[in-house]
Amino acid sequence: MTLSAGTRLGPYEILSPLGAGGMGEVYKAKDTRLDRDVAVKVLPAHLSDNVEFRQRFEREAKAISQLSHPHVCALYDVGRQEGVEYLVMELLEGQTLADRLERGALPLDQTLKVGVEIADALDKAHKRGIVHRDLKPGNVMLTKSGVKLLDFGLAKSFVAERAEGITSLPTEPPRPLTEKGTIMGTFQYMAPEQLEGKEADARSDIFALGCVLYEMTSGRKAFSGSSRASMIAAILEREPPPISSIQPMTPPALERVVKACLAKDPDDRWQSAHDVKSELAWIAEAGSQAGAPAAVVSRRRSRERTAWAAFAVSAAAALFLLFLRLRAGGAPAPVLRASLNAPERAEFLLYNDPSGPPAISPDGKSIAFVASLDGKFQIWSRSLDSVDARPLAGVEQASYPFW
Repeated sequence: MTLSAGTRLGPYEILSPLGAGGMGEVYKAKDTRLDRDVAVKVLPAHLSDNVEFRQRFEREAKAISQLSHPHVCALYDVGRQEGVEYLVMELLEGQTLADRLERGALPLDQTLKVGVEIADALDKAHKRGIVHRDLKPGNVMLTKSGVKLLDFGLAKSFVAERAEGITSLPTEPPRPLTEKGTIMGTFQYMAPEQLEGKEADARSDIFALGCVLYEMTSGRKAFSGSSRASMIAAILEREPPPISSIQPMTPPALERVVKACLAKDPDDRWQSAHDVKSELAWIAEAGSQAGAPAAVVSRRRSRERTAWAAFAVSAAAALFLLFLRLRAGGAPAPVLRASLNAPERAEFLLYNDPSGPPAISPDGKSIAFVASLDGKFQIWSRSLDSVDARPLAGVEQASYPFW
């Protein structure tokens, strides 16, 4: 870091450092005119003389200025003072997706939510003719208000210059490639056509999104290697292991989305970020049938058919015994209530939900069933000569009641 607290860049007073990368240094600062905290990204003086870095810095400002979106970090101002170029941006509180992934995979609902928001931001950028070209977990900020997409320093227009070759895309501080265990982070999210120096378009960002989705779901990077050469070979030639081999409960629909994102040929990928967003949103909203692995759905249906069949047999047997008692002239049969209504404030679950059918007690006097109360499974018990049911304690979130 080169700026100390109290340094002024125009009306912005530096307060403290926030971080640094290959493209600049970021500080927390005070906007003395509007009395608000902001983030100031500075291109150091020794890089300002580099035409390529200066162009990237300017390109980032132009790209962000064209995007007004809830999931893109907002740009407030640009400036230059004594040879120092700086951008003034929205100050974000949270953590990067890269920091979060150090603890492992995200829960499925969070993966889908983050994926939808990233795809939504990319869709906005692509519709404005902007390709990010450097999407990776380190450029995704997780905040209380949702995802914020960062660092458009490598962004370009669809019709702008030809994509740069792999040797001219450093987005991290240089480090020895021969160092044991070194993995080039940026390369792990680059599409094959970028690595080959071909034209990058929206589908290149979709490949990177697939890498990010894979990592969020599995907790592992889609492609890895101990050197630049092995990393490139993995991306160009090999398919990553199926997510379900790492996380068996991964929905097949999500596996399909990620696999299409990671197709080697851009023509075989999803053709727009909007399509990816729609698919992820559908998986998130479609419920248990879309969100559960095929094997689980199959087993669930099998269990349901078995349980309903058992219930039907039990009910038939109870009616037959009642008929025999009536013919024998025995004691008056107990009153049976044919209806089964949901308890007050509760509701029955759909047939294809993992609740199971009702179960009649062995003495034929009571019935147990599952109903949802405040969004949670609950087993209830009711005497067949009554209309009032009571919840059973200690069996919350249980299913398939039996006696």
